Amino acid sequence: HRLIRRQRQMCIRDRIQMTLKIGIIGTNFISDDFCDAAAQVDGIELYAVYSRSADTGNHFAERHNIPTVFTDYEQFLDSPIDAVYVASPNFAHCSQSIKAMEKKKHVLCEKVMASNEQEALSMIECAKKNHVVLLEAMRPDFDPAFDMIKNALPRIGKIRRASFEFCQYSSRYDRFKDGIIENAFNPALGNAAVSDIGVYCIHSLVRLFGTPKNIHSMSSSLENNFECSGIVLMEYPDMIAEAIYSKVTVSYRPSVIQGENGSILIDYISHPTQIELRLREGSRDPINGGIKEILPYSPVNNNMIYEIKNFLSLVENNGIEHEYLQYSLDTIRIIDHVLASHTSCLL
Repeated sequence: HRLIRRQRQMCIRDRIQMTLKIGIIGTNFISDDFCDAAAQVDGIELYAVYSRSADTGNHFAERHNIPTVFTDYEQFLDSPIDAVYVASPNFAHCSQSIKAMEKKKHVLCEKVMASNEQEALSMIECAKKNHVVLLEAMRPDFDPAFDMIKNALPRIGKIRRASFEFCQYSSRYDRFKDGIIENAFNPALGNAAVSDIGVYCIHSLVRLFGTPKNIHSMSSSLENNFECSGIVLMEYPDMIAEAIYSKVTVSYRPSVIQGENGSILIDYISHPTQIELRLREGSRDPINGGIKEILPYSPVNNNMIYEIKNFLSLVENNGIEHEYLQYSLDTIRIIDHVLASHTSCLL
């Protein structure tokens, strides 16, 4: 019994002392945010960065105290990293992730995880075959605010409608209007507004309410056929949900879940800072005729820390076939439908 107890204690100690060496693919602003968040998570070591440009890679490494820079992807994967964070353009996610997983590296891949359903299925199959963790870096999935919203749903009664909105004027749009097309507005790179920011709304709706029975969508385009904004209507047996998104306008409206007894208001769907509950019953609040309550939530400045913690936990616990893969797959299927509809309208 003493030997068994000692072995268990050693296993627990080893797991606590585990350090996951991560290599970064991509040096854009989202990678900066990731590194800032990773620095706040125990058990994470930023070991290497891969960039096609040595100068870009070196500048990025200096900003985040990363010791090693690679310009050759194979050498990067052959280094002592345990996992990779993929933040390259969307079209490269699948190929880079699969190569990493074939080298037995765990993968945390930025949203959208893949350009289409077939790529996503290939990535999931590769993760299972090589017994590594694949996780989409979908921030709202792991933010404690999400569980708070989910737990509050019964308080508003039968859900009849949900409207999730993310309209954010891109700083790169001004350059586009000046004739400079950067990656964020280049459809050749697998980019689209629905994949960039609409995905937050769609994924969160799928996570809360499941796969809709019908989907209807409308999109608008820029002159280079870049899908820049849209609305996705998602039909469920007893409710309607909508995802409203744009990269060329800004909205200040909250996302709302409407039930027969009240509503839940979420200020920012990608990074909630305030969750408000408004109930129809009673008349305590003369302004809106119901009960108004701000749910007790303390947001962090960078909620990417939660996805990193969950990624680390999945790796530590050998969580290869986890629930988040299905959410990602269901979401990309809806995005495929939106982009197919958008393309057919252009023909």
